[in-house]
Amino acid sequence: MITELFSIGPISISPFGVMLVAALVSAYIQLWREMQRLGIGNEDDASSITVTCGLMGILGGKIYYAILYEDLRLIFDRSGIVWYGCFILGLVAFLWKVRSRKLPLKRTLDAAAPALAVGYGVGRIGCFLVGDDYGRPTDLPWGMVFKNGLPKTTAGNLRGFGYDIPSDVADSAWVAVHPTQIYESVLGFLIWGMILWFGRKMMPAPGVTFMVGVILLSIERFGIEFLRAKDDRFFEPFTVAQVISVVIVVVASVFAMRWWEKAPASSHQALR
Repeated sequence: MITELFSIGPISISPFGVMLVAALVSAYIQLWREMQRLGIGNEDDASSITVTCGLMGILGGKIYYAILYEDLRLIFDRSGIVWYGCFILGLVAFLWKVRSRKLPLKRTLDAAAPALAVGYGVGRIGCFLVGDDYGRPTDLPWGMVFKNGLPKTTAGNLRGFGYDIPSDVADSAWVAVHPTQIYESVLGFLIWGMILWFGRKMMPAPGVTFMVGVILLSIERFGIEFLRAKDDRFFEPFTVAQVISVVIVVVASVFAMRWWEKAPASSHQALR
């Protein structure tokens, strides 16, 4: 795995940082395209939403990470950005931006749904390149060793995650694991396509496309957590992220059903 691409003076540029920027750019392009299709806002609205949500999302991811490990100093650590922290604070920033720019909430949410998914898929490539967020040990032929992983995939480190590595395997021995970052990236792109198809072919009521996208991403995260190498299974065998996923699926389902039922039938057919 690659720890550094290049440096500018004392500043080290990592593949994750580059892919994070790529994720924001791809999300911006997708958001602007959907806003154009839906006839809402302008290019400045799209860029403002993307930058604000991106920055606040990163902050939210750092805060979540620091709270999870009970050390607020981790907010200033270079590594450690948790997706649900990014999503929660990013959503708060999104709602604020939409209101301040007087954009239609539900339609702007719909425009943001595929942008969220494509950004997620691109961002996970960065996790793969730096060896972060990998999975549990596996004997499958596509299992991978992350020699520069965070942490490295040695038997000792994986024992620290609670995995039962045979006692005759030295702590320093390399162990192949699931490349869950690639799984998530592929699933993120598939969900991106599903959201676009749903929004354009099913003609849902305003706001429903966003809720469907959030449900799909939450189901993806719930499932992938069973394969992830995690040490936060406080709800054995479930992780904190899985509990949050269930809550989001329930809340998003309620909103989707209410918005669909309350919307006039004509609004379902407004964008053929």
